[in-house]
Amino acid sequence: MSGAAPQVLLAAGDRPALAAQLLELWRQGGTAAIAVPQEQQDLRRVLPAAADPAWGPAVVLGSGGSLGARHWCLQPLAHLQAAAAATATWLRQQGLEPAATELFNPLPLQHVSGLMPLVRAEAWGVPLRWLAPELMRNPVRLAQAAPPSPARAALLSLVPTQLQRLLEQPEGVAWLRGFALIWVGGAALPEALAERCRRAGLRLAPCYGSTETAALVAALPPQRFLAGEGGCGEALPHARLRLQPGSDALEIRASSLALGRLQGGHLVPLPLDQGWWCSGDRASLGAAGLTLLGRLDGAIQSGGETVFPEQVEQRLLALAAAAQLPLVELLLLSQADALWGERLVALVRPQPGVDPDALMAALTALAQGLPASQRPLHWRHCPPLERSPAGKWERQRWRAWLQA
Repeated sequence: MSGAAPQVLLAAGDRPALAAQLLELWRQGGTAAIAVPQEQQDLRRVLPAAADPAWGPAVVLGSGGSLGARHWCLQPLAHLQAAAAATATWLRQQGLEPAATELFNPLPLQHVSGLMPLVRAEAWGVPLRWLAPELMRNPVRLAQAAPPSPARAALLSLVPTQLQRLLEQPEGVAWLRGFALIWVGGAALPEALAERCRRAGLRLAPCYGSTETAALVAALPPQRFLAGEGGCGEALPHARLRLQPGSDALEIRASSLALGRLQGGHLVPLPLDQGWWCSGDRASLGAAGLTLLGRLDGAIQSGGETVFPEQVEQRLLALAAAAQLPLVELLLLSQADALWGERLVALVRPQPGVDPDALMAALTALAQGLPASQRPLHWRHCPPLERSPAGKWERQRWRAWLQA
């Protein structure tokens, strides 16, 4: 199927069926583009009319990117397989034989960390067990329905939000203890949560990666995590890490880097400096390896997803305009959240004489069509809300208003 149009696969619930479609498409040499239904129109606008045969089998996934915009990354299957091979080598360094493992996947396929367990299972010839979202919210049922097999070393990938939910009940802690290794990524691991995991004896491997790197490029071995070390460890065998000269911007060189991003029907190669890609993250590199310091671009991490508040503002304003809601101004700010890492809070100024509660209820209903990480947790009526004379938001001013 090389040269055919990329096929859009919608992530709408049945992950095993979607995975079977993807594998069959890859077997035919095709390119799949995976997205949730809310993003399919945006995705179709960037796809080319025909895939380049030079890509080989490939996948297109959404990424927060590094420049404050939603990107659609093209990853050849060969690059995903290179990442899986490097992960296998890293596991052997931890005393685990990949062919003797089983993989558990609670993450969605449109997320690179939900796609890679499928690629690893195919490459290593091992079982892949899908964990439904409703099971992840019910540790008692989860432990009954999906116990790790004593015959294989069980491996699991989680985001911190999922990890914290499981720790809230003893059945979840007991279930987690059955895993030989638990990768945790997608957002920073709060130190208080890390300490709870150490006290429970959970074999966590905090890790770092992105869509552009095909997930893992660095991971902290679980024995070092349990000994009290923080950070994300050293680079995996297929990758190198450095800081951009004169700054704390993290740069990555890896055999698993995406070919580029799709824009307006064309592939735009990743911006590389002699093979190095700037991730958009601030970091330090020391004797213990990689420590993340935050984003360079103002994005927030919410429930393991990268969210750009300004983009969500524009989406909500467009929805409000289409619904003819009496909205004058809308501003999204972030606040720390123990479960999600960060959540959005919306400040709203309605037209004069409009009931603010009714307007915020209507906006809340519209926001239900957005991914969960982009839905404001709180809506606040803010009568003085306005932009600066230059038409820009003075975000610090409105953060101070919100805190007051």
